[in-house]
Amino acid sequence: MRVVSLVPSLTEAVAVSAPGLLVGATAWCTHPADLGDAARIGGTKNPDVRAVAALRPDLVIANEEENRAADLEELRSAGVEVLVTEVRGLAQAFDELDRVLVGALGLKRPAWLERAGAAWADVEPALPGGPARAVVPVWRRPWMVLGRDTFAGDLLARLGVRNVHAGHPERYPRVPAEELPATDCDLVVLPDEPYRFTATDGPEAFAHLPAALVSGRHLTWYGPSLEEAPAVLGAALRRALGGRAG
Repeated sequence: MRVVSLVPSLTEAVAVSAPGLLVGATAWCTHPADLGDAARIGGTKNPDVRAVAALRPDLVIANEEENRAADLEELRSAGVEVLVTEVRGLAQAFDELDRVLVGALGLKRPAWLERAGAAWADVEPALPGGPARAVVPVWRRPWMVLGRDTFAGDLLARLGVRNVHAGHPERYPRVPAEELPATDCDLVVLPDEPYRFTATDGPEAFAHLPAALVSGRHLTWYGPSLEEAPAVLGAALRRALGGRAG
């Protein structure tokens, strides 16, 4: 098969599971480092639809949140088959990975997917002082945070972190800067994507809170990174909360 992926998570999942199937990927597809001869066809929000169609793919894999419906419809109008995933939590991520890799591509269920499932099945929240309440920004200028019904929020919940905006009616609400340093929080979780928060860009806005700087790939990607995500994220959270009283 000839596959084009418009989703970094799925690009990595396909490339690791069946090297050689990918003929196209976005500029944001950074893992694995070597995608061979896969053409770069623009971004997740602005793919070059003509370039994708010119690759003559048997299948384009996309995501309802990351990719624009208009681009996907244009691909279908050009005669391209498009499979659209929806991921709002960990269980759904595993189901969708199985649907793409086994159902659509006809692959044997990858060993990494089995190991990832086992890693998350064995997760036991082990934060010092018990469960923690957190604000989780994902963008700055304007500030945006994790709200309800998100994949990243589900991962954090399984690790013992309660998102204080989980009850917001929006999934990625904008929050005024003056409302961000919530007094009922134990920490702030700052991923390095989609906005690249760093030690010098982000924590200063939450000076009274410990800051957990975490890998955005492990928090927001659903692919081979899921295998090591519990350990990587858990370690970052424990470092940030190490001084919290039990």
